[in-house]
Amino acid sequence: MSTGDVQLKRVAFLGPTGTHSEAAAAAYAPESILVAAPSITAVTEMVLSGGADEAIVPIENSLEGSVTETLDLLVHSLNLQIRHEYVLPIHHCLIARPGTSFDAIETIYSHPQAIGQCRGFLQRTIPNARREASLSTAQSVELGLQNENSAGIAPRRAAEINSAVILADGIQDDDRNSTRFVVLSDDDADPTGDDKTSIAFNVDDKPGALLTIMQQFAMAEINLLKIESRPARETLGVYIFLLDCIGHRSDEKLAKVLNTVREKTVWLKVFGSYPRYS
Repeated sequence: MSTGDVQLKRVAFLGPTGTHSEAAAAAYAPESILVAAPSITAVTEMVLSGGADEAIVPIENSLEGSVTETLDLLVHSLNLQIRHEYVLPIHHCLIARPGTSFDAIETIYSHPQAIGQCRGFLQRTIPNARREASLSTAQSVELGLQNENSAGIAPRRAAEINSAVILADGIQDDDRNSTRFVVLSDDDADPTGDDKTSIAFNVDDKPGALLTIMQQFAMAEINLLKIESRPARETLGVYIFLLDCIGHRSDEKLAKVLNTVREKTVWLKVFGSYPRYS
């Protein structure tokens, strides 16, 4: 679809409408065509199949940590690269059908990340309510509207879209709650002078192997922003390490380090270089 001679970018997000992912997509690319998909995997497949130009997916939350589905897709199956990042403040509401009594709620639906971000509120106010996972926060409202004994945790817009009521507002356990999203495409971004690079690698099972990799960045005075591990999906106890660092993969200093690291690892994958969010 185009407007005049301008081709509008298509950005896939975790739907349905009313999710935090939609809000992030709209803020990241307000002039784009937003395309909803039912799961994080389906969002990325939209790009691979040509149904979208980019995909925006959550990768970590300030309260609950990493979004494992996104990480595992990047590590094990995706040939897409990170070209941007966006950080969205997260504000949760408890949403139900009109006439629902707070005291009558027996089931709470939401995405597992959202449930975790509201764990303290739920324990204080509805400790006996069963917690059920949904594919997205917006879908949790659709599920919660099915009867008068259930509710969903979702953004305020999901209540407006579904003509539902907000039983409690701002139920996240910390008002500093925010989610980092990454934008995936066929290519990463050109250097801007203020960039990040994300990689994944694994090393031989021997003393000092991981330390040797960390020393390469330290000796080059490249700042590491994040390092964590994920199961390698081989045997128990074998892990892949994920690392974010300052710089663009094409920068002379970082490029040299990455070449050295590649020689000292069993396997290395560069997820992409992209502008740091500010």
